[in-house]
Amino acid sequence: MIRHGPLAPLQRYLPLLLIALAWEIAARTGVVSTLALPPLSAVAAAWVRLVKDGELIGNGVASLWRLGAGLMLAVVIGAVLGIFMAWWRPVNAIVGPLVEMFYPMPKSALIPVTVLWLGFGNGSKILLIFLGCMLPVTIGAFNGARSSEQALVWSARSMGASRLRVLWDVVVPSALPELLNGIRTALALSFILMVSSELIAAQNGLGNLIGFLGANGSYDAMFAVVLTVALLGFIADRLYLLRARRMLRWQA
Repeated sequence: MIRHGPLAPLQRYLPLLLIALAWEIAARTGVVSTLALPPLSAVAAAWVRLVKDGELIGNGVASLWRLGAGLMLAVVIGAVLGIFMAWWRPVNAIVGPLVEMFYPMPKSALIPVTVLWLGFGNGSKILLIFLGCMLPVTIGAFNGARSSEQALVWSARSMGASRLRVLWDVVVPSALPELLNGIRTALALSFILMVSSELIAAQNGLGNLIGFLGANGSYDAMFAVVLTVALLGFIADRLYLLRARRMLRWQA
């Protein structure tokens, strides 16, 4: 039996600490060129400068606003669409082939399309995140709703529950675990789409800042922004897992 003591968090993240130490030593001793990998201490110092200058915070707020708007739309519309696909065959017949066709497509390929439609402003980034993140949410909701126990559905119908009542009281709770897994996938994908879209077609944001710093040779600052994006994604994922576990307590 595994015991979780007070040192469990340290043991869990010990590999990250070892990687950070190896990074610093490799850069300081010349094993790796500082042009390719600046010392981690220099990256930390550059991060402090970016925070003090307001560059990191301002661009971070712009990026997170786009991410949040696109992801929220994807969750709402994707969840409704996936459940309706599982509940009504005509919807599945119409939408299912489109989902199957676009799901394996690299979502970054849509960047030129969204820019052509909405320009270089926030709209094109939000649309890209929405389109890319909606698919895993839709598939998660569809798989969850389709796997709902038919015995519960039949029991509810036999007791006089309407079709919409059965959908809300039986199908939606059954779909929740798979739906939450799809949202988690979409959450990770949203950070990828945010940075990639801002690298190519944006006037601000963390992705744009990464590209600007790299083009000007400020590699320590560039790595600082890259690590910031990674940290934000990690924190978002941890917070989401905590929320998801609370929502699924009824299954225990």
